Amino acid sequence: MTDVPNFNEYDQPIGPPLPGWTPRALPPRTPIQGRYCRLEPIDVERHARELYDAYATAPDGRDWTYMSGGPFPDFDSYYAYATRLSASTDPLHHAIVDVGTGKAVGTLALMRIDPANGVVEVGHVAYSPLLKRTRAGTEAQYLLMRRAFDELGYRRYEWKCDALNAASRRAAARYGFTFEGIFRQAIVYRGRSRDTAWFSITDGEWPAISRGFEQWLSPENFDARGQHRAGLAALIAAARA
Repeated sequence: MTDVPNFNEYDQPIGPPLPGWTPRALPPRTPIQGRYCRLEPIDVERHARELYDAYATAPDGRDWTYMSGGPFPDFDSYYAYATRLSASTDPLHHAIVDVGTGKAVGTLALMRIDPANGVVEVGHVAYSPLLKRTRAGTEAQYLLMRRAFDELGYRRYEWKCDALNAASRRAAARYGFTFEGIFRQAIVYRGRSRDTAWFSITDGEWPAISRGFEQWLSPENFDARGQHRAGLAALIAAARA
């Protein structure tokens, strides 16, 4: 999109036209296959036990501090939670299945789905210790972005988090999101007030961000020890340049 404004008959600046724009389709409840992981709409019978076991590898409950649910003291409590996730259409929750083990090791969701305006948010990102800092964890984000932009033609992809959640804000920056500001006292959750940090990627930015992800995920980017040779943020920045 150009930054040069258009003007109407009253000499007022207006946004760029979108000739032929039509509402986009809702995200389908279908798997997305990647090289390192596969995204599957959550099936409580298929995924609940694996997800509970994966989350149980954490030494404490700190991963749930900024989430609306959890931590879960036993499988029954997680099963009830996963049952609600699987029944939801917005958010549309996905299990992240590690291709190497065939087991679900985390979740994320498309949410606040707005087909009329082509806007969607990624949220409810819950990575177990088995998924953090892995190629599969990064690829899961890429696969969901690719569905939104390339498959469905959405114009805007959002990331929001508690403004105090430093890890989430770092992740958004690493994935190529642009910080847009703080919505003060936006949410009440867990009996406390939350300021919300907003981030986004637009369709015009997506091609460069996509190239950065593809370069990072390439097997050639990893040495014999599995360490990446070039960082994702650096690759995205280079693609943008």
